[in-house]
Amino acid sequence: MAKLRRLPLLTTEEAAALLRLKAHTLENMRWQGSGPSFRKHGGRVFYHRKELLEWSERARRQSSSGRKP
Repeated sequence: MAKLRRLPLLTTEEAAALLRLKAHTLENMRWQGSGPSFRKHGGRVFYHRKELLEWSERARRQSSSGRKP
């Protein structure tokens, strides 16, 4: 995990672990266009750690009704 903390670009599996999601969920969100920003390098998908955390922060809610703070 220490190595994972130093890398700015994460694979789908690493990004999903950071967000506590299943990789398949993150892949579905990417396909639907509702997930965090990603990059493609040589056909491989990567997520930037900072952008994942920013995306997660924007998803913050005060109630389950969906209202944003």
